[in-house]
Order: sequence, then structure tokens, then C-alpha cells
Amino acid sequence: MSAAIPQQPDDMLVFDRRAVARHRARAAGTLDAHGFLFAEIAARMIDRIEDVARGYPLALDLGCHDGVLGRLLRATGRVEHIVSADLSPAMAGRAGLPAVAADEEWLPFADRSFDLVASAGSLHWVNDLPGTLIQIRDVLKPDGFFVASLIGGGSLIELRQSFLAAEARVEGAASLHVSPFVDLRDAAGLMQRAGFAMPVVDLETITVTYGDVLGLMRDLRGMGEQNALAARRRKPLRRETFAALAEDYHTRFALPDGRIPATFEIVTLAGFAPGPDQPVPKRRGSANARLAEALGTTEIPTGAKPEER
Repeated sequence: MSAAIPQQPDDMLVFDRRAVARHRARAAGTLDAHGFLFAEIAARMIDRIEDVARGYPLALDLGCHDGVLGRLLRATGRVEHIVSADLSPAMAGRAGLPAVAADEEWLPFADRSFDLVASAGSLHWVNDLPGTLIQIRDVLKPDGFFVASLIGGGSLIELRQSFLAAEARVEGAASLHVSPFVDLRDAAGLMQRAGFAMPVVDLETITVTYGDVLGLMRDLRGMGEQNALAARRRKPLRRETFAALAEDYHTRFALPDGRIPATFEIVTLAGFAPGPDQPVPKRRGSANARLAEALGTTEIPTGAKPEER
């Protein structure tokens, strides 16, 4: 079981997908001790899936890691069959059968295959997110449901700032160590561009505390979430720079008990593949009653101030 990773044009390469695959493969054996973030994301996603009153004969767990989302989906009783897919064969193998090693950027599934596509903490490593969302829409059956949670743009802001300050202080120059994750406003536009019906995008924040920055970095590595930027620094971090990083992080962000926080923004996307029986907005101007009457208030003409009524 293996996943070939096609080459992308250089101007589209934000992430090194081969590095992402290597990181996940190494993390496959350690995820039990470090995968708490994926477990929390999956648990929150289940609430959203259960809010939609329907069953799902066939679901795709995309970027499945060790199968935590799939296990929770089975427990709902709403899903009959689940296909697990991950960029890393080692991760996919942990999720249980049927499983496939597949690149989220090049989905190997037929159109109109799934009733549900769900992804917990994986799509933030995709270079062409608009293209991936279009592919997801295509593999959904008409009126099929899509929901995904991914790491958002404000994540690890403390680590990002301290890295920049430490490198500038010790080495006289700074490089990127934390990925430019997706922004909430961008995500809303991407869902519309991909053609999803009734799209919803929202943001939650999860804050985790650590005794020191080494503990945070150990968890990131154990989850397979370390730096995979195509333009990342290739040489090892100098001891002096790491010491400056730890000092700056503690000085700027330490809590009263001495522990340091790590912020994770979780952007959740949800929407439906277009279907013939979905509600659609009425034509503009077709209403036969005024909103002001329904609300029991006075209508104000466009451009008028309240005091001019």
C-alpha cells in the first residue's frame, strides 16, 4: 500500500508533501501518546455531524491519522461503512480496513461515491486547497455532506513570534518555522468557489499548556505536525537559538503558574454537494410581505438615519 505524490508547479508549492508524508509515517507509532489534538477535533466534529438528521451508507475519513474520527463515526450508528484514507500508508494501516494510502490533493475515488466526507486535522497541509475542495465535492453523492476541521491561521502564534525573535537575536536573520495556515475569511470564500451548497465556516480556539517549549515541540513531532514548508530552514537549529527561543517564549507568554500556552485555532468547514431537493433562495424582489411588518417595527429607507424617520 503506497501513495505516489505527484509533482506540483513550483509556484504552487507552499508545503513539501513528501515531508508531510515522512512526518506522518514517523508519527504513526507515537500518536497514542501525542494525538490528543486530533482526538479533540474529531469529538467536536461528531457533534456537527449528528446535527444533520440523516444516515450515511458510505463515508470517507480523509486524512484519517490513526482512525480516531472513524471510530467515533461508527459509534454514532449513523454510518454503515467507512473508507479510511491517509497520505501515510502507516497511518492508514492503523485506521482499520478498508483503508487506502491516498494524497488529499489527488483523490483516487469515483465521482458520486460517498454520502459523507469528513476530515479531522489534515487539510491544512494541502497546497491546492481550492482544488481539493472541488474534488471532495465531486466524490460526494448529490446532497452528500462534507465537514472538515483544519488548523487555522492564528495557531501557534506564540511559537511563531518567539522563533522569529530568537533567530533575529542570535543569528541576525529569521526563517519560517510555523506554517501559514488557512484564514477564516479565506475559508468561507473557498467553500463558495468549490460549489458547496449551504456552506458554513466557523472558528474555535483550543489552548494547551506546557511546562516548557520542548514539551510543545515534542508533541508537534509526535503528531507529525512539525515544519513541512517547502522553503523551510534545512540545517539544524543552533543550541543558542533554541535557548533564546525558550527564554523568549517564557518571558512573553508564561502564565502565572509558570507554564506556557500554545494556541490552536480550529477552522471548521461544512456544506453539501448540490442536489435536486435542496432549498434555494428566492429570486430577489419576490417577497410578498415586508420584514418590518413581521418584526413589528418601522421601515427606514436606504440611506436614511434613524433620527430622520
